[in-house]
Amino acid sequence: MSQTPRVYLATLDQSSCTLAWGMADGKKFNSIGRQATGFGEVTIRFGNGAFTTSQQWYKVEGLAPDTIYQYQVIRAGKPIGSGTVRTWPAKSQSLTYFVIGDWGNASSAQYALAGRMEQERKLLEATDSPVRFVLSTGDTIYAGGGADRDWDNKFFMPYASTLSSIPFYSVLGNHDGNESESSWDLPAFLDNFFSPAGPMSRYYHFRFADLAEFFALDSTTNQHPGRTYPAYLQDGDQSRWLAEELKQQPSPWRIAVLHHPFFTAGPNHPPMLPKLGHWFQMFRNQGISAIFSGHEHNLQISQRDANTGDMQFIVSGAGGELRRSSILSNMKASHIAAWAPRVHFLLVQIEGDTMSITPKGIVPFNVLDAAGRPVPTPILVPRRQR
Repeated sequence: MSQTPRVYLATLDQSSCTLAWGMADGKKFNSIGRQATGFGEVTIRFGNGAFTTSQQWYKVEGLAPDTIYQYQVIRAGKPIGSGTVRTWPAKSQSLTYFVIGDWGNASSAQYALAGRMEQERKLLEATDSPVRFVLSTGDTIYAGGGADRDWDNKFFMPYASTLSSIPFYSVLGNHDGNESESSWDLPAFLDNFFSPAGPMSRYYHFRFADLAEFFALDSTTNQHPGRTYPAYLQDGDQSRWLAEELKQQPSPWRIAVLHHPFFTAGPNHPPMLPKLGHWFQMFRNQGISAIFSGHEHNLQISQRDANTGDMQFIVSGAGGELRRSSILSNMKASHIAAWAPRVHFLLVQIEGDTMSITPKGIVPFNVLDAAGRPVPTPILVPRRQR
């Protein structure tokens, strides 16, 4: 069990950031996150300011947009973590972020890919296109996750350097609760990820500058102990909330993320379109351009035509867990245009009216069409016009 204090960037926007810390050493069930207690008084030096708290997190506010700040977290006179953050701009024509899914298994592949992702982040850090956040498509912790000790070698350790500078914005996967694991995994997930919607919120909406907005949705049946019913029902609270959020003044780019894919050629799971048709209609009618999901442990890029509502669906579910079984024979009937059976994350860059999606792996790899021929990358996604 690690004895290393963990410090991570939990949220970030144009005027604030939230830092969290703790010790995932197994001595306490909940030692990191919004509700954690018992680590002791901590001082945060942030830019030219200093703040003291006995909480396990602190939200620094009143920051200037698109500005670089140095910070240090100090306990008992000794630094336990430090880093550099760059706040988001108020206005922008560009955005760079990562997408990763189905990752928390502590495998050598997960660690190698985490290193590759941090390498890419550092490469872009000093450019005009720094990586602003990681968008996760879920399945955060496999085989455990109800206690913070389960998170150390599957989240805080492999992504430590990345987490010191940019936050993860994640959605629930089936392995993040009692759809596939313990009912105690759900409260741990909600405690460790600081939802922009507030404590214990399972779905949320956030905006990046005046360019893009993200709808992070719960497509699982995960529930607190003793309850298992879908969070995505047409007459449920989440669907009513989503309908109201989509009515608000839109950003140029509208992007959704959820764990279960609308379109997939497998190999292990059926598409969720029959169960999520009400969301599909809302997305199509309200100008969603791209939808990211996971669940299948490979990379899949949908066709963009009438069958997919002229929207781009992307499956990215191989951040640690991988299935190599071929889906070539199922792709055409499933409306999948390209795929790759490789451990990967996605580098996503928006410039004006175009989004580019570049798969990144431990080593270079080809994305293939249904005939097995290489597909040029990056994948270019034009913004839907409303």
